[in-house]
Amino acid sequence: MLMKKLTLLSLFLCLSFGAFAQIEIGLMISPTITGNRFVAEDKYNFKQENSNLRLGVGVVADYFFAQNYAFGTGLIYRSKGSEISYTYDPQDGNGPITLTDDIAVQYIELPLTLKLFTNEIAPATILYFQVGGSLNTKMAAKVNDKKVIDGEKTAKRFNLFEADVMLGGGTEFQFGESTKLFAGLTYHRGLSDIDNKYYSERLSDKNISLKNSGVSLDFGVKF
Repeated sequence: MLMKKLTLLSLFLCLSFGAFAQIEIGLMISPTITGNRFVAEDKYNFKQENSNLRLGVGVVADYFFAQNYAFGTGLIYRSKGSEISYTYDPQDGNGPITLTDDIAVQYIELPLTLKLFTNEIAPATILYFQVGGSLNTKMAAKVNDKKVIDGEKTAKRFNLFEADVMLGGGTEFQFGESTKLFAGLTYHRGLSDIDNKYYSERLSDKNISLKNSGVSLDFGVKF
């Protein structure tokens, strides 16, 4: 009897969910100011020399499960990384030297976020807020604009997977019956170490880690 009630309740919830659920798919371009954060002892003098402007582009999807709530996802190709410097002692008797690496790592991002939408704040205009994260897979990488240094692919210096937190918001504008334009701002904070033991082994310190950060301007259209 209890199983029958649970089955009926599950069926009711599925039908209710399906009756409302709708999906909006769109295209997005996302220029991003990217940088890096470090976990390392002060003696290595890790510094971010500057932030870089890199590009993200891809497909986004909002799956609405209630009038003002949606599950936001998609597939985004995004480049991350910045110019960093650190102190390295080659043990050649000449003392420590400062080295600089301009890092550029390309990822395919899978966002997993919750999006909250307001009611209209002006004719055909609403606000949205987005919170969640993304799971990212490395596609390629360059260091100092080179794919190979000293006979080794620079992509091997970085881990295959990355995870980050996303927090953002923006505005959507309704055009016609089903077309929407949107513009927003999103903060990306890397959670996982992207260093595949390159810097930790070079400096003989397993406690070194390197993480991505960035702020993106998101522009797109949904259908």
